Amino acid sequence: MDTGPATVVADLLKALADPTRVRLVDYLAAVPGGTVCACHLPAQLGISQPTLSHHLKKLVDAGIITREQRGRWAHYTVRSEALGSLQKFLRSVTVASGTW
Repeated sequence: MDTGPATVVADLLKALADPTRVRLVDYLAAVPGGTVCACHLPAQLGISQPTLSHHLKKLVDAGIITREQRGRWAHYTVRSEALGSLQKFLRSVTVASGTW
């Protein structure tokens, strides 16, 4: 694997290397319609607003989710293409090693 793709995968893994961020991505991906208002997330995940903001910023900066401002509230959506590149990497490693 070249340095460029390896850096992309490493950045995605770093962004997901936190249980709260994994839970956020899981929740966002499972919501019907695919978009969630930030106003609903603290109660759904049992975290404070400052903690939520911190984790959402990390995920947006990594390109895993997108943020769209709608009036007063921000809405978040999972970027399936970002997760697709991670899935592709994990599949290639799994197939190559013959495990999982």
